[in-house]
Amino acid sequence: MAAQSFWVMMGHMATGTSAGPSDLAQPRAGAGGRQSEARLLVVEDDPNILELLSASLRYAGFEVSTATRGQEATTAVQRRRPDLVVLDVMLPDMDGFEVARRMRSGGDRTPVVFLTARDGTEDKVRGLTLGGDDYVTKPFSLEEVIARIRAVLRRTGGEFEPPPRLTFADIELDEETHEVYRGGKLIKLSPTEFKLLRYFMTNAGRVLSKAQILDHVWNYDFRGDDSIVESYVSYLRRKVDTSEPRLIHTLRGVGYVLRMPS
Repeated sequence: MAAQSFWVMMGHMATGTSAGPSDLAQPRAGAGGRQSEARLLVVEDDPNILELLSASLRYAGFEVSTATRGQEATTAVQRRRPDLVVLDVMLPDMDGFEVARRMRSGGDRTPVVFLTARDGTEDKVRGLTLGGDDYVTKPFSLEEVIARIRAVLRRTGGEFEPPPRLTFADIELDEETHEVYRGGKLIKLSPTEFKLLRYFMTNAGRVLSKAQILDHVWNYDFRGDDSIVESYVSYLRRKVDTSEPRLIHTLRGVGYVLRMPS
């Protein structure tokens, strides 16, 4: 079946001209599955665009987290430390320009690619003046967005700081050394267990469904029974969640959440 190119419209999508496989962004293969190119935060309040764009970026090899409101985005930037933010301008609580202004005034230099239907010159100038690194107008092709993201990452790559050490309660996860500690004690995890714990820690307090965990930890590569998630959560608990307070909680029929006990 021929691959397709999509154009995202306001609130819906329409199929454009077909493109060959070489025209579509392909994921980078890594040992044991796909290796993410970079961590992206996508901020968009339109659920259709958010779903399509996030899925396409994950397929292209990026690790994607999402937000739908401006305040949620500012918190996510601080907690998740993305390599780049794809930021819609028209958000319900505060616009994307204000989100970018707060980031820059707080000293955050994370690259920002604005995504908006506002294509006036004044809007573009304002976005770039506030510290935006690129400005993409709707409707857009997914291939263009991916290409622009990669171009910004290439331009700003030298500005990245080493990956941070994530912490939650007494759990520490070092993304450079792939070491995990709880209460100061080194814990050995398999690569998949490490990815699962990292996903929990970057989404602490947020309920994650099995489908979300499969998408982010197995990167769409796994085609089996989703009970694999239950198995790996069990493995992870035996290694990092055997002492009080218990941090990994099951919400039956819903999913899992990393949080302090209530």
